[in-house]
Amino acid sequence: MQFVLTLHSHLPWVLHHGRWPHGSDWLCEAALDTYLPLLEELFRLRDEDVPAPLTIGITPVLANQLAHPSFVEEMEEFLAQRLTACDRAPGELATSGDADLVSLVAFWQDRLQRMRQLFRELDGDLLTAFRTLEESGRLETISAAATHAYLPLLKRDESIRLQLLVGHAEHRRLFGRAPRGCWVPECAYRPRGPWSTTGRDAVERSGIEEHLAAVGFQYFFTDAHQAAAGIPLGTYQDVPLGTERFDAERHDVLGHGQPRPQNSPYRAYDVTLNGAPPVHAFVRDPKSSMQVWSRHHGYPGDGWYLEFHKIRWPGGLKLWRVTGPDLDLGDKRPYVPGAAEGRADEHARHFTALLASITAEQAATGDVIVAPFDTELFGHWWFEGIRFIGDLYRQLARTAGVRGATASGHLAGQARSHRLRLSEGSWGANGDHSMWLNPGTQWTWERLWPLEDRFWAVAPSALSGDGPRLVLAQAAREVLLAQSSDWQFIISTGAVADYAERRFQLHCDDAGRLLAALEDGSPDALARGREEAQRLGERDAVFPDVLESVESALRAGEPSGAL
Repeated sequence: MQFVLTLHSHLPWVLHHGRWPHGSDWLCEAALDTYLPLLEELFRLRDEDVPAPLTIGITPVLANQLAHPSFVEEMEEFLAQRLTACDRAPGELATSGDADLVSLVAFWQDRLQRMRQLFRELDGDLLTAFRTLEESGRLETISAAATHAYLPLLKRDESIRLQLLVGHAEHRRLFGRAPRGCWVPECAYRPRGPWSTTGRDAVERSGIEEHLAAVGFQYFFTDAHQAAAGIPLGTYQDVPLGTERFDAERHDVLGHGQPRPQNSPYRAYDVTLNGAPPVHAFVRDPKSSMQVWSRHHGYPGDGWYLEFHKIRWPGGLKLWRVTGPDLDLGDKRPYVPGAAEGRADEHARHFTALLASITAEQAATGDVIVAPFDTELFGHWWFEGIRFIGDLYRQLARTAGVRGATASGHLAGQARSHRLRLSEGSWGANGDHSMWLNPGTQWTWERLWPLEDRFWAVAPSALSGDGPRLVLAQAAREVLLAQSSDWQFIISTGAVADYAERRFQLHCDDAGRLLAALEDGSPDALARGREEAQRLGERDAVFPDVLESVESALRAGEPSGAL
């Protein structure tokens, strides 16, 4: 049986929107904690000649940030600030009665210097590093919707097409090849059928898989319950809420009264209908996924691992370990790096044995185990998670019966396809859309849906002139940024909701002014629109070829009209 480890990398657009805590520092922290250490480990596996056929998704909005010159400047300053904090920490700890933590400062200093050296060796170009590994056959990169929009709730089919077309085109531009796979944001799926924003006058809408096929994607990922192959793993119950997924989700609640699974999660299913090009859905394996996701029963909650929530300021140093479940932060004990690394090795061996046992149990009914995770879980939330990944691939290289594969590699070796009709839902709360559409977020959709109508109403005529094209391009960027599912997610968790609300309103307001200029159409209005577009283009410099995708979205079919 093959094992497909899939990592989904995403952050909303934060460049040029401040620094701490939700501006560029958010991006730099993800790069320092996750992306650079992951590359370091993948290079190490390459040098050891250990196969590590990782499937990694990098959303277009994240890729555009990592490719922007401002990222290199922000990252260098971020690293310098952290190293300065290390220089000052020993004296401060000694005088504050925390002398037992001084030895850990050298650990962080060495790590920061190592990451800075790697960053400079790569010339700050993380995308090219991933691209080089892919070109040498070491991994597979996949794309996603442009800004991680929650596709089933977008009002118009043109909007879904634009999100996916930009995702496909940007991946080809930045990685040099067309992506085969797509991470459908939040694993959110809606089949073909009637749909309306009001519950009245519903019209027939295409299924998500039809949009994927039309753009050229060959596969995506879905949660087990959507394939009737398990129960929803993602719930949001009595846990401390943060601004990112792992801190806001529990994945250890089995649930009661759920229907008995009917299909195997250990297959990739052809989900296309009506003779469309085949698109396959990979199903998240509940058993192996829960072992990593669960904060209470999974690996990240081990007492020897680094405690995420206790941080020393200034400087952001983490000097304590988890210690035990449900402990007050004041009771956390000092971190012991060697002991934590040993636990990561043990957990990699345990996980490999789990994969082998699944292989033995499912040999007659399945041929693939799929474990998809947010990339930022590893290194950022679970500090030792990157080491776990490396040790896992080393263990798999020595284990009979189960071997790693990329998603495309698995599909290429399939003898036949199993067909399946997916159910509507997501990998979020309750397995449905409620994390993104609820009483607290309804207002965001009521603002987005009219913007969609306005954009697609002016797009055909605006594409015909040079001046309007400039305004339309930036309007498209602002609408896309407003559609990010991150804003509803953060609002629903209740943490830093004011930030998400501000960012959402900002992009809606900016899009509205640009669209108003196009709707007016007078020379004075268009001149003001061009000036505004140029100003916003410096701040939100994303998707340079967006108008090509707008034109393609319009050519793909007649406008679906207001619902």
